[in-house]
Amino acid sequence: MRRTIVSSLAGAVALTAAVFVPSAHAAGSAATGACSLAPGSVLDSGAQDNGGITVGYPARTVGLPGPIFGVFAPGAVRFSTTFTSDASNLGATNEGWVVQGDSLYYRLYSIDTMNEFVPGLPNATQRIGGGWSKFTALEISQTRARTTAYGLRNDGTLFRWTVAGGWKAAGSAPGFAAVKSMALISKTATYDTFLANTRGGALYTIHISTAATIKPIVKPVRTKTWQGFEKLLASKCGNYGTLLVGIDKDTKTAHWYAVGRANGTATVINHVSSSEGSYKAPVYFRWGSTPDIDQLNGE
Repeated sequence: MRRTIVSSLAGAVALTAAVFVPSAHAAGSAATGACSLAPGSVLDSGAQDNGGITVGYPARTVGLPGPIFGVFAPGAVRFSTTFTSDASNLGATNEGWVVQGDSLYYRLYSIDTMNEFVPGLPNATQRIGGGWSKFTALEISQTRARTTAYGLRNDGTLFRWTVAGGWKAAGSAPGFAAVKSMALISKTATYDTFLANTRGGALYTIHISTAATIKPIVKPVRTKTWQGFEKLLASKCGNYGTLLVGIDKDTKTAHWYAVGRANGTATVINHVSSSEGSYKAPVYFRWGSTPDIDQLNGE
């Protein structure tokens, strides 16, 4: 049975409807409103916070929220892509990519409903390659037809790869040195879109066609006040909206925003909630569903 995780559950009602925003570590409770997103995390111990496994629509919890111990070595992970989780009544198989030191790794494992590894089922870590010490961010866009990766290097160069039996370079573009964090808000057959904040406080959309030549189209959404977030995460909300989470690691605070269809400076953004002092993990990521049901339509 295909599934979602509570941490990225998005209902099919309008963005103007009530938004359920779980507090940190409370993601196992049932969503009572339109959309929810509880950030996944990699803890100092190397455990991965799974947010609770849910199956079907409406969501039904079958697992325990909380950490999955032993996923990574303590303190090893620098940053993570979205992790995809495919669940059943018996547990889940989770997969994604992380950067540890100078290397990129693919991680795949299966757990039961008590968050324990299942003997005999997949539990593998595969090194993809080196040269990642200067990168600051990585994300994966997966659809039924493709898997595309994007990495941001510390000199402001945005790289793209096609992932299919290996990683194949698919172009790069300079000019993103001011970016602090990027959240994927759209993935379609013809383009991907990120929402990015800068060190100067601006918020932009970065629209990237899936064409052979990478030519990002950057549009301003807001010009100030967004510099405080070290990490942005996003989930679908309604048909064309986004539930955005911004994490301020200095204050250990997360803020939730309901974001309308991206439309430059005319984009509607409403602050809906915050959680102070609970976000202490060194690494945050988005829990995603399998590509057939994990839709992002924010632009």
